[in-house]
Amino acid sequence: MTSHPRKVALVTGAGTGIGRATALALLRAGYQVALAGRNLGKLQASLADAAELADQALVVACDVREPDSVAALFGEIKACFGRLDLVFNNAGTGAPPVPLEELQFEHWRATIDTNLTGAFLCTQQAFKLMQAQSPMGGRIINNGSISAHAPRPNSAPYTASKHAMTGLTKSTSLDGRKYNIACGQIDIGNAATDMAIPMQRGVPQANGQISAEAVMDVEHVAQAVVQMAELPLESNIQFMTIMATKMPFIGRG
Repeated sequence: MTSHPRKVALVTGAGTGIGRATALALLRAGYQVALAGRNLGKLQASLADAAELADQALVVACDVREPDSVAALFGEIKACFGRLDLVFNNAGTGAPPVPLEELQFEHWRATIDTNLTGAFLCTQQAFKLMQAQSPMGGRIINNGSISAHAPRPNSAPYTASKHAMTGLTKSTSLDGRKYNIACGQIDIGNAATDMAIPMQRGVPQANGQISAEAVMDVEHVAQAVVQMAELPLESNIQFMTIMATKMPFIGRG
């Protein structure tokens, strides 16, 4: 596989939702793709969806919260493909939507460790690999979220992690210049995945009401990531927002 001319991408959280859709879209766009996540069964299901493109994919069980697990993931990518051109830091989780004063510390920590520390650890390993390969460089795309701009009620851990992701994106974009590493962020609102099912039924709004929210096809998100990925490294989409047109965000709802 190391002699194949295709570009190589890594998608974390590739077993479900946005990660699965994006991994498949990248395969269709001609990439070789490493699919990473904690649940090997879900990753294998994503691989099955790849059909005839499955031979261009690598499945690796990885816990992005653990430095050794992340280092092993990047070691497998290097051994299998020889280089890495794209990282989509997508793995993420949330905490129970309870009042801030009732939030359990372990839920705070799990959210921050997965959403923020996991992205940092993958970015750090990507820097090491991308600066040492020839040609040098690559691209990192972070999954930000509408919550990188505005919170939902009772969402302090998730919102804090996504605001911090914006800071990580900016630092990565700046620090990556000398290695020809571009970094951008895609802020996603209400993609139609399992995570969005409650939104279609009705979720709390800032005014205390419970309202159903519009959602969009997750494939539109996947194609947006591909659009960001396909730019030459001399150009970068620093921030992109893609959202369901009628979801509460712009204006007062």
